[in-house]
Amino acid sequence: MRKLIYGMNVTLDGYTAAPGDDIGWSVPSDELFRFWSDQLQATELSLYGRKLWRTMSSYWPTADRQPGATPAETEIARRWRDMPKAVFSSTIGEVDWNTRLVTGDAVAEITRLKAGDGGPMDIAGATLAGAAMRAGLIDEYVLATAPVLVGGGTPFFTALDSWVNLNPVETRTLPCGVVLTRYETRR
Repeated sequence: MRKLIYGMNVTLDGYTAAPGDDIGWSVPSDELFRFWSDQLQATELSLYGRKLWRTMSSYWPTADRQPGATPAETEIARRWRDMPKAVFSSTIGEVDWNTRLVTGDAVAEITRLKAGDGGPMDIAGATLAGAAMRAGLIDEYVLATAPVLVGGGTPFFTALDSWVNLNPVETRTLPCGVVLTRYETRR
């Protein structure tokens, strides 16, 4: 069975985006880019919801060709383009960059993918991850917590029908002030 990891940049008050889908609060740094690049390298398949897919696909396919791109940004752009991806959406017509479109039942498809052979998968996008969370499919949570409060927006965690008990796996602070935490779901 494959492992499913949900990880994103998050504010101290628990949001992945401020109102209006604003992510300007994030703390871009080479250390954080390297962390996420290492996460990508250890992942076999990335699962995206529509909104985060649009954000990622508008930047990362050409990020390594932008003036001033750092080596860390160049590396993550290359890994992002090459990584197999699935986008879950009923409104997007087509996808690119080593990606397939899934238009059916997201939870059923994620369950099928988890049951198969292969390496770890990551899931990104609060709405898609929320559906997987409620279905009990998330094996690990990774939070890159920025030292900022935004007061509202898109929450990292969804409302749940029952508690999910976690085991802490890692906590460390990057020089930019972002605190990285990893938790495994206790089964």
